[in-house]
Amino acid sequence: MEIFLGIDVGGSGVKGAIVNSTNGELMSERFRLDTPKYSTPENVAKTVRRVVKHFNYEGMIGCSFPTVVMHGRAKTHGNIHKSWLNVQVDELFEHVTGHPFVVHNDADLAGLAEMELGVGRGKMGKVIMITIGTGLGSGVFYDGVLIPNLELGRIFGKDGKPIEYYAGDRARKIKNLSWEKWGERFDFYLHHIVRVCSPDYFIFGGGASKKLDKFEDQITIDVPYEVAHFRNNAGIIGAAMAAKKAHFQENKFVLQ
Repeated sequence: MEIFLGIDVGGSGVKGAIVNSTNGELMSERFRLDTPKYSTPENVAKTVRRVVKHFNYEGMIGCSFPTVVMHGRAKTHGNIHKSWLNVQVDELFEHVTGHPFVVHNDADLAGLAEMELGVGRGKMGKVIMITIGTGLGSGVFYDGVLIPNLELGRIFGKDGKPIEYYAGDRARKIKNLSWEKWGERFDFYLHHIVRVCSPDYFIFGGGASKKLDKFEDQITIDVPYEVAHFRNNAGIIGAAMAAKKAHFQENKFVLQ
């Protein structure tokens, strides 16, 4: 059994669990802390350290992170503080925790979990994982191979701003929208993606995916879709799988 700690840093929460990386089973209770409202590198790193200390764990840690990540460095600031731009995230977390870290984009790692162990297993063609959280994350796979850091939540919406500000779950909460009204916005977003990317299949993950029954009637795309098998734990599980691959220096899954 190959056990690794996976941590999922999001716009609203920092979550972690010990994971059996061969089947995705959580071997511990999930532990969650709120993401600091002032989500600077220093503050988030302290929160990550508290999550790590919660577990009696030694070894490589995987982390899914809500920005474009290239070679462990944040190349955007996403839905967290702008001071994250160009921070070497893996080295920062290693410094504050004393553990080796591997860090990749959150939706890419959620997609990894689903494509290797979840509902995407064996699916060929173009499969797009959409994580519906504070914003809208995306992991794009072609014939099972990841195309990293495709930020489909950043395409422009009706008002000329990134569409995740219009159709992400934060927008639903801020605007106090019903699931039905928000579902219309999400469907608008999906039609954009279908037109631009011509996917064969969608996988929906993230916190709002648990409520699919409340907005499914508003989805009108002609592309098949399914809720992620691992639901909101996909990021944690994908992070643990990335830790395993880094630990054993596997070459089957390569990220920038």
